[in-house]
Amino acid sequence: MIRADSPSQAATPTATPRLWGYVARFDSVEALLTAAERMRDAGFTHWDAHTPFPVHGLNDAMGLKPTRLPWLVFGAGVAGATLGIALQWWTNAFDYRFIISGKPFWSLPANIPVAFELTILFSALAAFLGMLVFNDLPRWYHALFTNRAFRRATADAFFISIEADDPRFDARHTRALLEELGGTGVEAVLEE
Repeated sequence: MIRADSPSQAATPTATPRLWGYVARFDSVEALLTAAERMRDAGFTHWDAHTPFPVHGLNDAMGLKPTRLPWLVFGAGVAGATLGIALQWWTNAFDYRFIISGKPFWSLPANIPVAFELTILFSALAAFLGMLVFNDLPRWYHALFTNRAFRRATADAFFISIEADDPRFDARHTRALLEELGGTGVEAVLEE
């Protein structure tokens, strides 16, 4: 028999959930674009827009800079081509010369397939790994995943979320701004 005053029955303190930020739903693409421009102009930096399909002009409305990923992929492709050509030159023309019917020890046309394949391999790996790094993936948990309304972001709804960590975030004013912008169902998102 366990007594009520035993240590196993002692009440454990529950942690108070911390405010992660707000999420607001918008009814149309136009409303989302207008709200994104206003959020950008208001100086918010830790916020995002969520849509079920690509929205042209959203990057400009949010004030996002172009990604550095194409430069990373290009650099990896050049490195792959250079490595492929250098490896074949080293093995055929320098380290182990093998005379075959008076052909040259090394010529570029014969070595293009390997250089091409390494260009594609290095570029693909850079694109995949760079995308993971630049997007902070994999992310196994996000506070927005607990919001029931946000589940529609992949089906038919448009959302703007703003983090409480934003330097311009003020709980009362930020909520009022989202409502003023036409956000319906502005909800606080708690971090559990």
